[in-house]
Amino acid sequence: MDSQSGEVPTPERKASAAAATPPPAAVAKSAGAAAPATKPTGAVVESTPDPPVNKMRRRIVWASIAGFLTTCFLMFLRFFLPRAIFEPSTVFKIGFPSDYALGVDTKWQQQYRIWVDKTSDRLFVIYARCTHLGCTPDWKASENKFKCPCHGSGYDSEAINFEGPAPRPMDRAEVKLDAEGQIVVDTSRLFQKPKGEVGHFDDPGAYLPL
Repeated sequence: MDSQSGEVPTPERKASAAAATPPPAAVAKSAGAAAPATKPTGAVVESTPDPPVNKMRRRIVWASIAGFLTTCFLMFLRFFLPRAIFEPSTVFKIGFPSDYALGVDTKWQQQYRIWVDKTSDRLFVIYARCTHLGCTPDWKASENKFKCPCHGSGYDSEAINFEGPAPRPMDRAEVKLDAEGQIVVDTSRLFQKPKGEVGHFDDPGAYLPL
């Protein structure tokens, strides 16, 4: 019975009231559809830059790899390149005998390692190598002698040794005149004067007569 109207609810009214009231599942479904879906938010992780130590290590590693590869490449190229040693020619021209004054001329020392020595009766070419250990002596014009800077060997103006440990005079290169009258020097053929033995400074080719 309804407390306000005093009417007793009939079975028909109960059925209509039940039809008008939506089930709880439908109400929950409609409420869920009405509310917007929210995505769970995760924690944001910020990446920190590498410390300078790591950067330096990485550079060192890459530099080492690059150096190793470069070395391997150069060795690869060297394997296929010829191993010939290019040296200046041992035969060359140095002008005419009239181009030289009496005494020692040093203008070819740097290029050919020789001195041109001209006396009153001959012209010869001294090979600028000390007979002690192979150093290149210096011409001391003020003292009129050759002096080796290595161990003090001394030679006169004709490269004859007179002091120091040098065992013999300096060698002389072969000289001759070509068809034009120019002096041709061949440093592959040297004339020596060993101590206590027969010398070869007077052999043909050891000098040019004047």
